Amino acid sequence: MTDSPFEPPDHDAGEAPVDPVPGPPRYSLEDPGDDRPVLVVLHQESSTPGRVGQVLARHGVPLDIRRPVLGDALPDTLDAHRGAVVFGGPPSANDPDAHLRAEVDWMAVPLTENRPFLGICLGAQMLVKHLGGTVGPRPDGLVEVGYYPIRATPAGRRLVPHWPEMVYQWHREGFDLPRGATLLAEGDWYPNQAFAYGDNAFGIQFHAELTLAMMHRWTVRGHERLTLPGAQGRRQHFDGRAVYDAPVLRWLEEFLARIFGRRVS
Repeated sequence: MTDSPFEPPDHDAGEAPVDPVPGPPRYSLEDPGDDRPVLVVLHQESSTPGRVGQVLARHGVPLDIRRPVLGDALPDTLDAHRGAVVFGGPPSANDPDAHLRAEVDWMAVPLTENRPFLGICLGAQMLVKHLGGTVGPRPDGLVEVGYYPIRATPAGRRLVPHWPEMVYQWHREGFDLPRGATLLAEGDWYPNQAFAYGDNAFGIQFHAELTLAMMHRWTVRGHERLTLPGAQGRRQHFDGRAVYDAPVLRWLEEFLARIFGRRVS
């Protein structure tokens, strides 16, 4: 009689059972011993932290929202913060505006202090600029506006196990991989989609923070981008969200816990 697939086989007397293979470490955003906020840096008066803010708030993590474009100062140290997230926005990381240049320089704070840091789209490109990398468009002008495939690298899967296969993009520029950085995810048109630098700094090109309300707002206020080469039509954005969003949210929960949370197993 064959062994049941639902029960482990009996071991012979004296035979030691084989230890199970340990799974990947697990992290949690909930930390009763740390009530510090995450610093959130936004680039427009009307911008919100979207689902990043929702996920952090749902796990009891407060937010300290600042908008340097409106004159808000960034802290000289992150001792009073759990970490920082720098979001995207209309500017280019190559723009000469004083507040953008100051933001790029400010990234020395989390890097020097080795504090948790996440840059999203423009925020990732600013981190690349700070690290001496290059930000710019493709020579053929192709953009990513809509849903596009990415592939996690082995290093990315060691960091978090569940990566989405399709993600939402809204950008005309990409970046090269800074010296000393580790590629976590790659794409077809823009090969560098996510990277780590050191133990605690991360950059992603895509927009996992996007809410449905944000998609409505972006595709209306930024409708001219939908006509750029490579961009998808507005209907494709909403059709894509219905199909691809659940794995993106799962990944975002895991990724934020890995960056800003504590290890629980």
